[in-house]
Amino acid sequence: MEATPTENKLPLRYGDFSTLAEALDYAAQGETGANFYNGKGQLEAVLPYAILQDEALCIARQLMGLNLERGSRVALVAETYPDFLRFFYACQYAGMVPVPLPASIHLGGHKAYVAQLRRLLLNCRAQVAVAPGMFMSFLREAAEGLGLVFVGTPEQFTDFPRSEGPLQPSGPDELAYLQYTSGSTRFPRGVMITQKTVMSNLASIIRHGVRVRPGDRSMSWLPFYHDMGLVGLVLSPMASQVSVDYLKTRDFGMRPRLWLTLISQNHATVSFGPPFGYELCVQRLREDTADQFDLGSWRLAGVGAETIRPEPLSRFADMLAPSGFNPNAFTACYGMAECSLAVSFSPLDWGIQLDLVDPELLAEEQTATPAASDPRLGTTKSKSFVKCGYPLPSFEVEVRNAEGRPMPERHVGTLYVRGPSIMSGYFGEEALTADVLSRDGWLNTGDLAYIADGSVVITGRQKDLIIINGRNIWPQDLEYIAESQPEVRTGDASAFSVTAPDGEDKAVLVIECRESRHAQRMELVTRIQALIRQDLGIDCFIELVPRNTLPRTTSGKLSRSGAKNDFLQRVADGKTEQPGTTEEFYPLRRKTA
Repeated sequence: MEATPTENKLPLRYGDFSTLAEALDYAAQGETGANFYNGKGQLEAVLPYAILQDEALCIARQLMGLNLERGSRVALVAETYPDFLRFFYACQYAGMVPVPLPASIHLGGHKAYVAQLRRLLLNCRAQVAVAPGMFMSFLREAAEGLGLVFVGTPEQFTDFPRSEGPLQPSGPDELAYLQYTSGSTRFPRGVMITQKTVMSNLASIIRHGVRVRPGDRSMSWLPFYHDMGLVGLVLSPMASQVSVDYLKTRDFGMRPRLWLTLISQNHATVSFGPPFGYELCVQRLREDTADQFDLGSWRLAGVGAETIRPEPLSRFADMLAPSGFNPNAFTACYGMAECSLAVSFSPLDWGIQLDLVDPELLAEEQTATPAASDPRLGTTKSKSFVKCGYPLPSFEVEVRNAEGRPMPERHVGTLYVRGPSIMSGYFGEEALTADVLSRDGWLNTGDLAYIADGSVVITGRQKDLIIINGRNIWPQDLEYIAESQPEVRTGDASAFSVTAPDGEDKAVLVIECRESRHAQRMELVTRIQALIRQDLGIDCFIELVPRNTLPRTTSGKLSRSGAKNDFLQRVADGKTEQPGTTEEFYPLRRKTA
C-alpha cells in the first residue's frame, strides 16, 4: 500500500467551484487523495479522491433510501478516519447536512461526553447518527429516546438498500454543513454554512492565503470537528486537488514528533497548528534528536485557532533549525467558524511579525501606541502582539468602540467583519444570531483587536478581558507570567476575574501545579504574585490545583469561563486548593453556598 502521490497531472484549480460536490467531482479526475497514519507512524488507509467519490455516491444513495426530508441532519462523530470523509461527502451528493460531532471522550469523562453528544443531537435535530465502533456505546446512550432513524457504525449502515432515483446534490444556496463552535459544550451553537459561503472562503484560502502550488502536500493532526481541521485541512486540500496526510489528534498528543516525522517522510509543504501544538513538540523533543528530521519542504507552517504568543514559536524554530526548518515559514492567520474559517493571512515567507506597544497606554487608554515612538515612555518596557496579517480580499474589517462607531488604526475595540464567507446564522437560534449578525451582514466576532498598518492584531476575547480599577488586563499576560516559571508548563494556567462581595473585581489565576511540598507551593504563589504586581501593577489571587483540573473546549483550548465557574463552585463548597488563605473569598463562599 502506497500513499497517494504528490504530483498530479490534473490542471490545478483554485477552489473555483460552486459546491463541494462539484469540487470533489473534479478532484476525482486526478490521482491525489487522503492518507491515514496510526500512532506508530504507519500508513493504515489510502483514500484517493476518485475512490472517495465512488464510495460517497454509494452512501448517498443509501441515505436517499431512508426517505428523509431534503436538508436532514446527519450527525457524524468526527474521528480521524476514512469513513468520516465518505459520509461527509455522501451528504453533499444526497442533499443532506453533515454535522461533525466531537470525538473527545477524555474531556470530562464518560458522563460529560454522553451529555455533550445528546445536547448536540437535540440541537441539530439529527435524523441519522454515525460513529466508529469505539464511540458507539457513547452515541447510543446519547441518542436513546430521541427517535433517530439510524444510530450505528458505518459497517452497520451498509445493510441499507440504495435508492435508484436521481441524486440531487446540495445547491449553492443550501447548507453544506453545521459547524459547532469549540466552546459549545454547554450551550451549543451550530454555525450554518452554505455551499457558496464555504466555497468563497476556500477559494480565498487557496488562492490568496496558502497560495497553493503544483506539487503541494498537506499534513494535519487537527480534529475534523474543528473549523481549522475541517475547512483548512479536509476541504481545502480536496478543493485544490492536493494530497493530505492525517494523524489522529490523540496520537499527536502522545507522540508529537510523528507530526515532524510524517512531514519529513512525505515532504509535506503545508501544515497548520495552534501555538500549543508547536509548544508540545518543543516539550517532548530532546535537543540531541532535533536534527533527525527533514523539514526543508515545509514552506507554510500556519499558526492560528487561539491567541498567538511568539515565544513558543521561537523555541520551535531554534530547536528544529538543524532539521532545516525555516522560521519564515511561520504564517499567522485569524479566523473563526462563523466566517467559515479564515479572515486574514500574513504574507508568505515573512515569518512572525510583532507589534511592540506601550503597555500603560494600552491598559489605560486602549490605544496600541508603538513603544519606540511615544515620548511619554520613560522605560523600555513594551508589550508585543503578533500581527495576524491582512484581510482576505473578500472581507471588510472594522474595529468599533462600545457605541458601535468605527475607530482609527491602533485603537483597541471589538472586531467586526463582513463578507461572502460569513455564516447564515446559528441553527435554530434566531435571537442569538441577531445578537452577533446585523441585517447588513456585519458579524461581531467578540474579539478585541486593532489594526496596525492594515494588519489585523488580536489582543484577546472580549468576554475574557479583566478590568481592574479601570485598567484593561489581558488574561494571557497573567498566564504567561505563571507559565514562565519552571514549575508551570505552557497551558497549565487560566486567568479570569470575579466580583468579590465588596463589589470589586479581582483577578484570579488558577494554576495546575505538580509540586506537592507545601513550602515550595507557597513560595511559587508568592513569587508569581510579586511578578504580577511588578509587571502589571495589580494584586492577583492564585489557586494551585492538581493536574487535569482546568477545563478545555472540544478543540483542546483552555476554557476560561469553565475555569471561572469551577473556581466559584470550589469557593462555594469551601474546597479551594489555595495553599495559603482564602479569607478574602469567605464572604463569597457564604453568599454562593
